[in-house]
Amino acid sequence: MQAVRTKISRKDMLKMGLLGSAAVALPLERAARTQLAAARLPENQLPRPFQTEFTVPPVAKPAYQDDTTDYYEMAMRSAFLQILPAPLPKTEVWGYEGITPGPTIMARRGRNVVVRHKNWIQSPGHEHTSVHLHGNATKPQYDGYANDTTNPGEYKDYHYPNGQDARTLWYHDHGVHVTAFNAYMGCAAFYISHDEHEMSLPIPKGKYDVPLVLRDAIFGTDGQMIFDDQGHSSLFGDVILANGAPWPVMKVERRKYRFRILNASISRGFNLALSDREPMTIIGHDGGLAPEPVEVTSYRHGMAERYEVVIDFARYNVGESVELRNLGLPNTQDFATTNRVMRFDVVSEATDLSNNEIPGVLGNSEHPYSPMKLQESQSVRTRRFEFGREIVNGSEMWTVATDGGPGRIWDPNRVDANPGLDDVEIWEFTNNGGGWFHPIHVHLIDFKILDRDGAPPHPWERGPKDTVYVGEGETVRMIMKFGPHKGRYMIHCHNLVHEDHDMMAQFEVGSGGDDPIASAPARPTSEAPPLYTVKEDPPDKPDPPLPPNVAPKVSILRPAQGSVTRSRRPTVVARVTDDKQLSKSKIQLFLDGRRVGEYDYRNDTGVLTYVCPKLKLGWHRVQILATDDRGLKTARTQSFRVVLR
Repeated sequence: MQAVRTKISRKDMLKMGLLGSAAVALPLERAARTQLAAARLPENQLPRPFQTEFTVPPVAKPAYQDDTTDYYEMAMRSAFLQILPAPLPKTEVWGYEGITPGPTIMARRGRNVVVRHKNWIQSPGHEHTSVHLHGNATKPQYDGYANDTTNPGEYKDYHYPNGQDARTLWYHDHGVHVTAFNAYMGCAAFYISHDEHEMSLPIPKGKYDVPLVLRDAIFGTDGQMIFDDQGHSSLFGDVILANGAPWPVMKVERRKYRFRILNASISRGFNLALSDREPMTIIGHDGGLAPEPVEVTSYRHGMAERYEVVIDFARYNVGESVELRNLGLPNTQDFATTNRVMRFDVVSEATDLSNNEIPGVLGNSEHPYSPMKLQESQSVRTRRFEFGREIVNGSEMWTVATDGGPGRIWDPNRVDANPGLDDVEIWEFTNNGGGWFHPIHVHLIDFKILDRDGAPPHPWERGPKDTVYVGEGETVRMIMKFGPHKGRYMIHCHNLVHEDHDMMAQFEVGSGGDDPIASAPARPTSEAPPLYTVKEDPPDKPDPPLPPNVAPKVSILRPAQGSVTRSRRPTVVARVTDDKQLSKSKIQLFLDGRRVGEYDYRNDTGVLTYVCPKLKLGWHRVQILATDDRGLKTARTQSFRVVLR
């Protein structure tokens, strides 16, 4: 049967009543979401701006590190946070480790990271998830492919090689048809990669290098977030959150600060400026450092884009304040409250003036897949993509058309472009809809913007990018090189309502790449093997004598690392050796993260024996921590599996 397609605009949808309210309070069972929405919090009951202290997300700590790799364990789970001021109730969020934004992962170029993501979201209305590390060139099975989902009670290990230039990345949910919902609930966090070149520059570092997540939200009178996508059109909130807090205040010194700004809104773009219109300096983009710094008094910031912005507070006196404002954008619903973002209070002179410069040359990448030195003459072909809204067989859909073909919705079995490995191509993105802008994200690669409707790109966007703002009726051209991996990757609108309904396509680099789903599917957490292997001497070897002034040595003799036992009450046997010069060693034993025993050994070689309580089937972890009277510590961890007889 031939599909009937009719292109429509926002005005058409308003006439047809297709943009009616679709508000739902979060989280609710899917079938009930359209009926149980709480009343929207009136404007006069919204939080007052600048009453909350600005905070920075915590840095994630590796569970283990070896010579090449950092290992992390991350659980997506529900939690209740006091986002709105009391006496309003706490707000339920879904976050990595139960916070939003989640913990920031710090990476180094050339050093691998493995993250075990566990879906522990057990709230009513819980959803499948898929974690995308936005801005990283990963293999297809670790890219957060939309249909590569992890259900509640499952886990997946994601492998990140970190072979690219230093950059500001973020990890967020990408589950098919629920990305907007899960991300709105809070599944988003920073992932920051450094390299030697970036670290050698005298730009702000340490506490003066600040990750900043901006987003909007709608709150109900019950304190919960309301998901209102206006008939699958867009979601615009009247509360602006900065690092999860409404309109916070940050205390700063009189010096330069580097802000890594991420727009994690579902549909809202920002036009950011300081309240006094003093200049800010753009030094970085999605794909890393800009070729050179660019001063702006305002700049446009679409969803999923990252900009590294330096603000010099030395121009203000101690006791003065300046606000970060949102000047608004076309095709965005503004409220009386959405023109403010946060406030900076200058509270002291600079306590450290090192790394307080902006060099004239920043990024100068020699990376083989950097787009900044690509020339149009290197392109082997041009592809054209049109992003629009159409009625398809009676239903309104967000569509992607390729090379003059019909607008089509997401189909994981269809490939819309097939560039060869290491091919250079020019891609043209056209927004043919009326009433919307589309921030388009291309997975795997970085690109360079060539022009907008034939005019040069804006000054603030002349750096390596992976997401591009395509305005109403606009055509944008980009150049990119495909690699370093073969396989299928997504291209989609990062208005996440549009993505979910179904403005997403896929391209395949070369042929013979890993399958994004079958190569590394999610598994039940009860079957999870150890995430890492602790390197230590085999337990049957005698312990060598220890030299003076070293920490105690710990060996776990039983159960062996990775072993399988049919006993529900296995025995743990460990040996602790000190250097014969200590007065005391304290030994602590942990089982599955809970301390179950504490022992003292005095000037001796000790053997510790512990009989476990009845354990559940599956993997378990035992850890021995020895601390001597000088505070020197040694820890050993081993995992074992309990199976049926």
